[in-house]
Parts: sequence; C-alpha cells; structure tokens
Amino acid sequence: MVSTDDERAARVEDVRALALAMPDVVVSEGDYPGFSVGGKAFVFFRGPRKDAFDPETGELYTDVIAFHVESEEDKQALVRDESTPFFTTPHWNGYRAVLVLGRDIGRLSRGELAEIVQDAWLARAPKRAVKAWLARAQE
Repeated sequence: MVSTDDERAARVEDVRALALAMPDVVVSEGDYPGFSVGGKAFVFFRGPRKDAFDPETGELYTDVIAFHVESEEDKQALVRDESTPFFTTPHWNGYRAVLVLGRDIGRLSRGELAEIVQDAWLARAPKRAVKAWLARAQE
C-alpha cells in the first residue's frame, strides 16, 4: 500500500533521509555530501562543474545530484524517458549513473525517489548486504 507521503512531490531533503534509511551507509559531509555503502558511493551531490550547464544560458548547474544505476540499460531508460527529470552529460559516458537537478526533483514523487535511492544502494552494496536487505524487504 502506498502512503500519502509516498505520493507527494519529492524534496531535496528526502534524498538524505532516504539514503540514510538504507543499511550500512557512510556519509561524507562537506559542501557536497555523499552517501556510500561498502566503500562505494551510491548517491552524491555535486558542485558546479564545467560539464553540467544550462544549454540556454551557459550557467553551470549548482544543484546536481548523482544516483548510481545497475546497468547502462537502466541509465538509458531513465535518461530517455521524458517524463523523468534524469539526464547525463558526456563526462558520465561509461559510468552507470544518472543526474538530476535538485530544482527538478519535485517532478518525482517521494515514492519514486525512494525507489531510485534503493536501486542505487542495491547497485553498489556488497552482495551479502543486498541479500540481507532483500530478505527483510520480503518479510
């Protein structure tokens, strides 16, 4: 059953809360926080970089969030789906991750964002942790 909280528009602060809800997460703080499991980042905030900019104004994006995905196919499915806010840049060619602007995260519901964060964690977590989490999720 989907709760009304899952149906509301996602917020940037939900990224942190959802990432921290996953097991064995380590937070790297600073200007641009990141979340890792088993020594591998699965979600992180990025500062302005020359590869991510508004094509109309040329201004650097200041609110990029990266989410790891399981496969290149998953990445392409998210990026090509115009109903989602996900994108990529040439810098990310060959990396299994998608980007979203913090200002656009409300195009996702909180439930959709939870699924993206969980999938990112599953893509990066050690196999034993994944197996344990999936077993608990099915209880």
